[in-house]
Amino acid sequence: MGLHLPKTARRLGVVALLGFSLLMLAGCSQETQDQASRFAMPADSPATIQGQHIADLWKWSWVAALATGIVVWGLIFFVVWRYRRRSDDEIPVQTRYNLPLEIFYTIAPIIMVVVLFQHTVLAQNAVLKLEDNPDHVVKVVGQQWTWTFNYMDEDVADGQVVYSAGTARDIPTLVLVEGQTVEFQLSSPDVIHSFWIPAFLMKMDVVPGRNNRFQVTPNQIGEFKGKCTELCGVYHSRMLFNVEVVSQADFDQYLRDQIAKGYVSDEPLLGGDDATTLTGLSDSEGGSE
Repeated sequence: MGLHLPKTARRLGVVALLGFSLLMLAGCSQETQDQASRFAMPADSPATIQGQHIADLWKWSWVAALATGIVVWGLIFFVVWRYRRRSDDEIPVQTRYNLPLEIFYTIAPIIMVVVLFQHTVLAQNAVLKLEDNPDHVVKVVGQQWTWTFNYMDEDVADGQVVYSAGTARDIPTLVLVEGQTVEFQLSSPDVIHSFWIPAFLMKMDVVPGRNNRFQVTPNQIGEFKGKCTELCGVYHSRMLFNVEVVSQADFDQYLRDQIAKGYVSDEPLLGGDDATTLTGLSDSEGGSE
């Protein structure tokens, strides 16, 4: 015989379970609650116009998954309750198959996958779309183990290329202009790296012998973090960089300051023989010239 609890005891059990659940939710930190409201997206994202497409795809995918989960869990709990074994120990009616239900269980997932695939392709096309004449072009070089940023075709350099390069001691800074489209042209002289700015919600591999590129339009002034997300060697963890999104006037001043410091070249620095430092080879000296 099964164990039959009085209705009052069952109700008390439900109330206790709900109270415990609320207590656990209340124990979550503010940071955790904020992250849940963003569906685990970075706090400062999307920091580009293109990133909004990725944010929307991520958010609505979660909404669809949660809705599907609620329906499935609801059906499971309904069946468990509705067809539970009764006190008279009679076995519930056994159904070998239900053709309409099985057809639905086959068609519904296919429709869901097709819809998700369609929205994924639309978002991918939006973030990979290239304008013919972007406002700025930055040649990004990922090399073991730092980054070099070459600012191409800027008027203040008199035909020369202004650049910013990192060392074992110094993390390089990438400076961009708010509201203006920049094209990143990615290259590597050694191994595969991956260029990622989390707040932009977009990353792309940096592959030797292949010039990948994508464009973004920053939509908020601020400071952000960037990193390599491809395990590229023993000092992979040092492949960090900072990102500053500034006004046009501040960007022009930044370029002038780089020129005054001597960070200009007749040609873009592409790593390999052009690299000024091989970071990580000498921690005490900050690299080897």
